[in-house]
Amino acid sequence: MTESQQKFENLPALLAKSPGTDLHWFTEDAGLTDLAETLVAMANGSGGRVILGVSPRGSHLQGVSNPEALVDLVFQACLLAEPVLVLPVPLQQAMGGKTALIVTVPEGLPHAYNLGGRYLARKGSQNASIPARQLRELLVARGVLQFESRLPADATLDDLDLGQIKAYLAEINRPDADWQQTLLQRGCLAAVGDKLRPTYAALLLFGKYPQRWLPNATILAARFPGISFSDEFLRQDIAGTLPQQLRQAELFLQDNLRTVVRMVGLTHQDTPEYPYSAVRELLVNAVAHRDYNQQGDNIHLYLYADRLEIHSPGELPGPVTLENLLNARFSRNAVIAQVLSDLGFVERLGYGLNRVVTVMRQQGMRAPHFEELGGSFRVSLFAQSFAPETLPDLSAYQDLDLNPRQQQLLGFLAQTKRITNSDYQELCPDVSPETLRRDFADLVQRGVLIKMGTKRATYYILK
Repeated sequence: MTESQQKFENLPALLAKSPGTDLHWFTEDAGLTDLAETLVAMANGSGGRVILGVSPRGSHLQGVSNPEALVDLVFQACLLAEPVLVLPVPLQQAMGGKTALIVTVPEGLPHAYNLGGRYLARKGSQNASIPARQLRELLVARGVLQFESRLPADATLDDLDLGQIKAYLAEINRPDADWQQTLLQRGCLAAVGDKLRPTYAALLLFGKYPQRWLPNATILAARFPGISFSDEFLRQDIAGTLPQQLRQAELFLQDNLRTVVRMVGLTHQDTPEYPYSAVRELLVNAVAHRDYNQQGDNIHLYLYADRLEIHSPGELPGPVTLENLLNARFSRNAVIAQVLSDLGFVERLGYGLNRVVTVMRQQGMRAPHFEELGGSFRVSLFAQSFAPETLPDLSAYQDLDLNPRQQQLLGFLAQTKRITNSDYQELCPDVSPETLRRDFADLVQRGVLIKMGTKRATYYILK
């Protein structure tokens, strides 16, 4: 085996460290159409890597003699896609005196791509046309088609609840507005000839009985006594419009969240086992952004002895991935999100998951766990409670005239025993690092905290 062949054997391991697990090999004389088909197929899936300069069977590295020409070929292939495929600049990888060209197709691209009208996906190591049903799901997932804007075949304006519509108009300070024109402008109605008809979004938000068209557009809420499913549980099936479901789910939480003792500022207080604002945010997020095109399941709200789980049908939409979901802004159901925002439930275009992380951190609790499982998205919150006798008595600090941030800092420390600069920044995300540094310095000077470590290893403990 040659030196280049030996080094080439390490290439799959190198690529596996990067996003995208699908690999495909091409020789230097790759055809433009073949290359374009593979790039488009990967872009419509979970991404991948194309390596140019490999033997037909991928057994050894042949290398490329003109990398610049192949880079141009890659860009030409991207231009054949509709819409144009925008990829990172190909990487030239030197191995054993030879050069391979590595083309990266990132995961979570924002469009559904076609080549001459053909939508392709990877099937094993081959490229294949996407079946009609899967194509529809891809177009919805990528935001090309909005399921919420489609028209149920037999739905009419009579299927809408005028009482809920009038309440909505009052909420947006337009009580005397023409409700049909308002909902038309909001994207809840569509003109078909000379008539207006309700969309799925209208039925979900204002319908007399939305489950007639979408039976699983509901929330299944359950409380289990242990840490897993059991025959003994409390269950509630929550139906109605989306605002009605959210209000019923909030009542379920109020009735079923247990009370635990935590530090709130400088005092011990009875609080819900999970921050109510965090759970509410997760529920709103699930209702606003679930995939309503997936009609085989509903939203699940499960309370266990050690955790809370919310399952939402549908994988993360568009360009949102597990890696960027705290910062990404993409709405699968833009109309639903807007109306829920008008009603005070959710920020438009914002997932709010970063706020959940912050709230959990402020309570001294573990960060939420996000995962995709078999076509659904699951968030888990983990319980953490303290016996009052295990929490320190901070009443001695009440006469020090500490600012609210510093009181929050001490409450955090009472439960976590140590705090770093980055911890404090997460607790107070809207405060400048310099202000937080002065808070630390003040507490050290007053003898409240002890500074430990140096530079990036610095942390603080209660004296």
